[in-house]
Amino acid sequence: MGRVAELLGVSADTVRRWADDGRFGSRRRGGGERLIEGAELARFLTETAPVSDDSPIIESARNRFPGIVTQVQKDGLVAVVHIQAGPHRVTSLMTREAADDLGIEPGDLAVAVVKSTNVVVEVPRPE
Repeated sequence: MGRVAELLGVSADTVRRWADDGRFGSRRRGGGERLIEGAELARFLTETAPVSDDSPIIESARNRFPGIVTQVQKDGLVAVVHIQAGPHRVTSLMTREAADDLGIEPGDLAVAVVKSTNVVVEVPRPE
């Protein structure tokens, strides 16, 4: 819950309330810890996150946007990866081989690293 709250920019209590209200599904592990599946979170973000291009903030040349992969489209040599990072939707165009090497799917945690017009996608190493 805490990690989801951090990604969404809200409190853990808000995430619990949203799960209780049925905005997204959750399940409990053996110790009672509540878990939200990445694909379920991706669906929620895709349906509810605002898309805004009118931010008054000018950002530096290099930015990191942690978020959730909401869509991966592969066609021929190209892949398009969509990441919902809080209120920001970031899209990366990469080779299909790079996307396959990353093994990214909707619901995965990822960081969009933006420098100039390039977006690099990072994912945590498997545990």
